[in-house]
Amino acid sequence: MERPPVSVLLPTTTWTPACRQVAEQLRDDDELLVLPDHESDPVAKQTGHPPSVSVIPAGDPDGCSGKANAIDVGMERARHDRLVWTDDDFEHPPDWLDQLSADYDRHGPVSEVPFFRGRDALSVLLEPTNVFGGTLTTWAADIPWGGSVIFERGDLEVDAFRADLTRTISDDGTLDEHLDVTSIRRVHEVSAGGTIDESLERFVRFIKIVRFHGPGITVFNALALLALTALLVLYPVLTTVAVTLSYGIIYAAFGIRRWTFLLAVPATILNLPLFAYALARRTFVWGGRRYRWRSMFDVEVVE
Repeated sequence: MERPPVSVLLPTTTWTPACRQVAEQLRDDDELLVLPDHESDPVAKQTGHPPSVSVIPAGDPDGCSGKANAIDVGMERARHDRLVWTDDDFEHPPDWLDQLSADYDRHGPVSEVPFFRGRDALSVLLEPTNVFGGTLTTWAADIPWGGSVIFERGDLEVDAFRADLTRTISDDGTLDEHLDVTSIRRVHEVSAGGTIDESLERFVRFIKIVRFHGPGITVFNALALLALTALLVLYPVLTTVAVTLSYGIIYAAFGIRRWTFLLAVPATILNLPLFAYALARRTFVWGGRRYRWRSMFDVEVVE
């Protein structure tokens, strides 16, 4: 079936299997814009790309994150009105792009949802709360996930969006401020962490994003963690069973076949001090850069 041509924006510094998978799904008029930082990045040096793939170095960010900067450059250089954002760290099934475009035709702007599968002890322990915050909440609240989202330029004020994007950290958090999407309950497994330090930095970044884009949610999360911790002290057996069962139901609802729902209680307990730690942190590292994020539109690239 015919569909409008699509521009796919994919920030990455290396040519991963995801890049190949997306490139193989392009139709004649589609394009894939691979967006590294510099011409010296490995993906920019690679040759033999099909004509539908363009590698466009975005340069160093100034007052925003590297990913936000790359997406902004991609938005400027994309030829088509129908835009797809994606990431390089999960499997893209053969019908991913056509399915996403068909979803747009039915619903308008659409996003899929992630499941962050841990690769180190800390990220494995945090899987249940990531499923709650990163999978369930993203779907239930129709929050766009930058790893798999489709929209058209006419769905938002592009100039206003790009102006905000180039002075903040979160690409999809900023998109959520400008675009209404429908989240499809279709889950993609994304590798998370690798070392405990990487998982800590990722946790801090996520908490900072919620702090600035959803301050009310931040307050609610803090109170909920305090309440759950108190219930675990007062009624340990009943609360442990209820929390573990609840997470098991969430896992099952999204087709996540992982034993880690059994870690729901220790993950919840650990989240309380980690939450305070993340709010207290002045800087965090993402993609090899350290950022100081003082307010929504006050970002300093420290190093």
